Amino acid sequence: MTALGVSIGEAARLSGVKAPTIRYYEEIGLLPAPPRTAAGRRHFDAAGLRRLAFIRHARELGFEIEAIRTLLVLQDQPQQSCETADAIAHARLVEVDQRLASLTALKAELERMIANNA
Repeated sequence: MTALGVSIGEAARLSGVKAPTIRYYEEIGLLPAPPRTAAGRRHFDAAGLRRLAFIRHARELGFEIEAIRTLLVLQDQPQQSCETADAIAHARLVEVDQRLASLTALKAELERMIANNA
């Protein structure tokens, strides 16, 4: 990492988030606009990389963009109550439980089909 930080390509490599997606996150305000070189190239500092890692992890957990936006606001204001973050996480957990129930029912139906055709 240089004094300015890392390029968008290096940020993409380090975070596992593709460069166009990083630009999109910047465009919609999830990532603050990073400083730029004289040539106009973005350079991400450690804080920007941590924020990018947080966004990527939240997306892997299935959080929607607006939920991530709220979580980032809460992360930026640590003096606030964790109630909102807990509610967002709980809502996602309910969605996951519903999906698991649906997949379990699907699995049982497929097993019945296979057993009946055997």
